[in-house]
Amino acid sequence: MNPTSQKNACVFGLGWGDEGKGKAVDLLSSAFDVVVRFNGGANAGHTVRVGVETFALHLLPTGSLHENVTAVIGPGVVVDPIMLLSEIDSLAKRGFDLTGRLKISDRAHIVQAYHKLEDQLSERAASDEAKIGTTSRGIGPCYADKMKRTTAVRFSDLLYEDNLDDRVRRIVSDRKTSLGALYSSDVELDPNAVLADLETAKVRLGGFVCDTTNFLHEAMDEGRSVLFEGANGMLLDVDHGTYPFVTSSSTGPHGIGPGAGVPVSRVDLLIGTIKAYATRVGSGPFVSELKDEIGDRIRERGKEFGTTTGRPRRCGWFDAVLGRYTARLSGATDLALMHLDTLSGLDPVGICVAYRIDGNTYSTPPADTGLLERAEPVIEFVPGWNEDLRSVRSLEDMPHAARTYIERIESLVGAPVSIAGVGPERSQTFVRGRIAELIRQPEPTTT
Repeated sequence: MNPTSQKNACVFGLGWGDEGKGKAVDLLSSAFDVVVRFNGGANAGHTVRVGVETFALHLLPTGSLHENVTAVIGPGVVVDPIMLLSEIDSLAKRGFDLTGRLKISDRAHIVQAYHKLEDQLSERAASDEAKIGTTSRGIGPCYADKMKRTTAVRFSDLLYEDNLDDRVRRIVSDRKTSLGALYSSDVELDPNAVLADLETAKVRLGGFVCDTTNFLHEAMDEGRSVLFEGANGMLLDVDHGTYPFVTSSSTGPHGIGPGAGVPVSRVDLLIGTIKAYATRVGSGPFVSELKDEIGDRIRERGKEFGTTTGRPRRCGWFDAVLGRYTARLSGATDLALMHLDTLSGLDPVGICVAYRIDGNTYSTPPADTGLLERAEPVIEFVPGWNEDLRSVRSLEDMPHAARTYIERIESLVGAPVSIAGVGPERSQTFVRGRIAELIRQPEPTTT
């Protein structure tokens, strides 16, 4: 691919995660040379279904499933090396060899056993009202150590720090003492086990570690195209989400700078992924939630159970208040609207177009969690459809009611639907506009 035709893109979630980012990235990956994870950790779960096979990836970029793509884990990702090795080995058994096409940032931070233990103890000790809904994968504690600096371990430390063993032993000793005092618990932390995991990571992952920031800049300068893959969703963004029920990283395109070392000005397409209805896992306000048989039907038909945790997802009508908020915040140029087929058979279909709180109407979400908890949804109902959408491959072939629903979401959110998911299979998706033109470009070069 030459520099004049080069397009860089970012796929990210506009909701609370689970929007179908994995499927969107998988669909687009064949048009790109490099796919980059730039935030989060093993708390993310991207699911791709190819024929009869289903792939659930937590740390590896979804583009890893395409043999012509170089997969990059950027400096903004916190990496559980044992889980990453498990994913690499699992893909290898299924015929996907990452040798020579996986790169891990030497600036990425390492999730340790004590991070996961702290996550579990903290969530267990919290009252029901204070529980964040963490996946207990150690993500928050690892990011906290990143900010503390002296208690953090990066991949560069793993390869080059001479006194790492001594430093890790001190960290483990201090963490054992502090966790025991905080949670009145006998904490079992074996420094030898922690060091053994780090040695395994050094031996088996060391060959993948490099300066990924420099690699990405050189790749783009040479005209290779890059797809940035966001994890979690923008409503879980640490700065802009429904705080404190959020994750610990910047989950939208604004996270590309710190998370990959690339300015977002080099990204041409910002593709916000969102479901045709709303879902949420764990705690936190959910204004359009359906706690009735309709919510149960959506959950069962959409198979709404967490990729990472298996927890049932809370379901509700599409929330245009939040969709418009995150689309504006991210500068989304295009929408990927997924799970349209799940709504088949529902009539009418609801859209939350505003909130009513204490007699006042809100068109944007307030920051205060208490206000959101008291909010009542203003629902606009539109005609539903009974047709099975799974064979539809263009907007023109959509039933009139489904097409009208798509157009209403475009109007409310403020961006065009360029990708639509109408079933779980890779093939059960259609694209239009500039995304269709992008996918029709020649095959990317091998990196």
